[in-house]
Amino acid sequence: MENHVLIRIDGLVKRFPMGQGEFTALRDISLTIGRGEFTGLVGPSGSGKTTLLNIVGSLDVPTEGAVVVDGRSVGRLSTREAAQLRKERLGFIFQSYNLLAVHTVYENVEFPLLLLKIPAEERRRMVMDALEWVGLVPKVKSKPPQLSGGECQRVAIARAMVKKPSLVLADEPTANLDAANSHHILQTMEKLNRELGTTFLFATHDDKVISYLRRKIYLLDGRVDKDEIIVVSKTESL
Repeated sequence: MENHVLIRIDGLVKRFPMGQGEFTALRDISLTIGRGEFTGLVGPSGSGKTTLLNIVGSLDVPTEGAVVVDGRSVGRLSTREAAQLRKERLGFIFQSYNLLAVHTVYENVEFPLLLLKIPAEERRRMVMDALEWVGLVPKVKSKPPQLSGGECQRVAIARAMVKKPSLVLADEPTANLDAANSHHILQTMEKLNRELGTTFLFATHDDKVISYLRRKIYLLDGRVDKDEIIVVSKTESL
């Protein structure tokens, strides 16, 4: 059963200095998230969603407790080891896209593969596969300023997915999109989850995102308030 667990969180506490004291952002969180889940951290601003996502993504470390991601204990990693984990195993999707405006769609998606030193011909195949997943092959030579918001977010998804990571972390990925584009993006991520088995973990308070989740972990004041698994009928899953 342990092989099916991708994220294990035990007694996680996160505090930040504040003035003469400190602020506790996360309080005694314990969770496991399995491989292939489509899960969201749900709650209002200030509930601890992004802090928890950042720790899972090795962008921050616990104050107390343990967070193990794909067999690696985040709190024990050196800066170089944390960067290696992100480079090899994780994909990130941000609400602001974080694309390189002077580079083409192809170059933006290729960038993670350059860091992994993948040979040119294999890189090309992987980039084109990723762009096909998100329906952007015709835009391969365009640059981000020439794209719509929905297209930019699809480039960001392709960039996150191109190396087929174990885990994709998405922080409010539909925040800058209208309803139609939001649903298109979410359907794309749902399809990649289903067809490639990639685990998705969202941080969100967007009802559109929440409606797609198969598991909802509600955070309130830095604690897990409710953990809800959505039962999917066979008809829905087809």
